[in-house]
Order: sequence, then C-alpha cells, then structure tokens
Amino acid sequence: HNIMTMKNYALAAAILANQSYSFAVDAFAIPSSSHLTAPCSSSSLHSTKDHIEAKRKEWSLDGPSSSLIPEVIEQMETDTEFQELAKKISKIGVDGMTKEERAERRRALEDIGVPNFMKFVVAKDDEENVQDSHIQNNRLYRSHPTILQLNIGLYCNQACTHCHVESSPLRKEETMSANVAARCLELLQNTPTIDTLDLTGGAPELNEQFRFLVKMARQWAIENERKLTIIDRCNLTVLLEPNQEDLVDFLKENQVKVVASLPCYGEDNVDAQRGRGVFQRSIAALHKLNEAGYGSSSSDLELDLVYNPSGAFLPPSQESLEGDYKRELLDNFGIEFNNLITITNMPIKRFADHLAKQGQMKEYMELLVNNYNPQTVGGLMCLNTISVGWDGSLYDCDFNQQ
Repeated sequence: HNIMTMKNYALAAAILANQSYSFAVDAFAIPSSSHLTAPCSSSSLHSTKDHIEAKRKEWSLDGPSSSLIPEVIEQMETDTEFQELAKKISKIGVDGMTKEERAERRRALEDIGVPNFMKFVVAKDDEENVQDSHIQNNRLYRSHPTILQLNIGLYCNQACTHCHVESSPLRKEETMSANVAARCLELLQNTPTIDTLDLTGGAPELNEQFRFLVKMARQWAIENERKLTIIDRCNLTVLLEPNQEDLVDFLKENQVKVVASLPCYGEDNVDAQRGRGVFQRSIAALHKLNEAGYGSSSSDLELDLVYNPSGAFLPPSQESLEGDYKRELLDNFGIEFNNLITITNMPIKRFADHLAKQGQMKEYMELLVNNYNPQTVGGLMCLNTISVGWDGSLYDCDFNQQ
C-alpha cells in the first residue's frame, strides 16, 4: 500500500489516481486562492467582558449532557444521500467503493490531460528548481519515521459529510484491540526517531484503548526522558458524551495536544456539515478546554482548530482565516486557541460520492491539479509517518487505509 499525504497546499490528490498511489492534503497551510474559495461568514462583534460572559452563559450546556448518538442515528436514517451510499457499500463493499472512486478520479484526470503522478511531479520539480528535493531517479524517498499515527477505530458519535473513513455510530465493531494497542506501544518504544504519537479515528476517545495508549506512552516517555508529543484528533462533542466527564482532566494530566475539528465559527455552517446541535456542543467543549488551560498563550497545553471546506472549493489563506477565527470566537464566545489548520477535502468516500452525484468530480480534480505546489513535496506525510489501522495493518498514511 502506498499513499502519501501532502502538508500545506491543495494538492495533486487526484493526480495520483493515475497510479496505485492516492495523495491527500495534510492540512498545515493552504495557499490563498482566488478561485472557488468560500470561508465561513459571521458578523464580528468587538465585545466587552460582560458581553463575553453573557455569550458563554448563552452557549453553555447546563447539567450532564445527553449523548449525541441517538440524534445522529436518526439523522442518518432520514438522510437520503447517506442511505443511498450505505446501500452501495453494502452491495459492493468498501474495497469496491475505493476502486470505483479511483476510476472516477482517473477518468477526470484523463479528461484534463494530466500525466501520471511521477512525470507530473518531476516536471514541476524541475520547473520550479526545488532545492533539497526528495525526488531522485523519478522516485520519492522516505526519511526516518518521526510520527506514529494510530487510527484506533471507526466508531464515532458523529457522521460528518466530509469524513474520509466513513466513521459513524454504526461502526462499533471496527475498533482496536488490546493486543494491537500493546504492539503499537512496542513499536513506539523500539523506534528511537519517533517523537510524535498521533491518535485519530473515528472518535478515538470512545475506544477503550485510548486512555491506555495515552497513559502508557506518557509514562514511558517520562521514565526514559524522551520528548514525546501526544496528539488527540478530537471532534469536540465527544468531550460532552456520557462517561467522558473527566476526559479534559485526563488530557491535561497527560499533556496531550488537542487538534479539534471546527469547520467554521458560525452555527449554520457547522451544523450543515457535522449534524444538528454540533456547533453548540463544540462551543461548550471549547469552554471546558479553555477552563482547563488549553489554548492560552501562557499555557503549555496546546489547542489547535481545524477548518475544512463544506463543498468543492479550496480553503482561503490559512493566515487570514486564523485571524477571523480568533476574532470571532473570542468576541462572540470568549474562546481562545493556538493555531488554525486549514485542510483540503480528499475526493474519497462520502465526499467523492457527493462530487460524483453533483457532477463536480472533474472540476474539483482540475482545481487540485492547478493548485499543486512542488515546494510541499518535502512535507509529504508518507516521508516520515508510520500509520497503523485499527486492525494492526501498517500504512504510510491514514488516507491509504481507505
């Protein structure tokens, strides 16, 4: 299995459909684009402290929270597009969907005259005179692994429209076992170059191995005087699920960096992409994180937010959008965070199905190709990442698991 993920720009994701490779943007800096970009919108309020406190009370959830899962399942049952996709997967399987998506991307690339990936990359590499290229003899070369990323399960309390792993409350069985988790820790301990443990899903926190992995990894790092960043890729609403009341304290105690999904600072956009009621719960979860010290410039507890587009367009400039997020979230909700990460949606799984139904696959693939940036090749995730699936399978990128 060979799939690679690009840091920074809207990428050749699609280009790679001409090969057995599939690329994806890893989301650290997307270029400003004058074509087909659509940031979220909201009016800015320059707020007083009293206004911020009033907003916090307005968006707080009093008392124990009920689970989001029953409402998500209800929405899934009434969502025509989701039901059609579920029937399709039931008929041809996930592997069949992957093959079909690859064929769709390949056709789109052929229609716009894009050559195979390596020819394209080598040509752009030479054209831009890229220094310290990882491309030699028409091949990409890995460096030592520094990131161990674990997809510990596909079970999730949400079912987002852009999800590249088809996570939902229905994926209960596809979760990492204790044996696989133990083997992952062994891999971490025996790979001296790894300095980051990246936990993702699904909602990784809902897997019973999540706390075991975090606790054991942090304890091992302390005992062996190893600097280790542990990342929790969090959907925020999981912090308010029943039996997760102490999750924020657990993350703080183990110095876990939180990278949290929030595709907009406006309620309508977030709920349209992630489900009814998700925005209010996300805001309440961010308040809990802030109260624990996350996101403050005076704290070592890092809180990064993630934006992804809600349709077939690129993100705007990461730098300018981060400024908008910080202003809107502070003024309207009293929320602080460290950095905004902007990502480009991969044309796979639910998003690919949406593009195909809307007749937008070719246009979207062309958009990705036209925004390819050869300077980002050195940041490809596949060059320094070991990715482990919930069943213990090894990959060089999370997207290769699809």
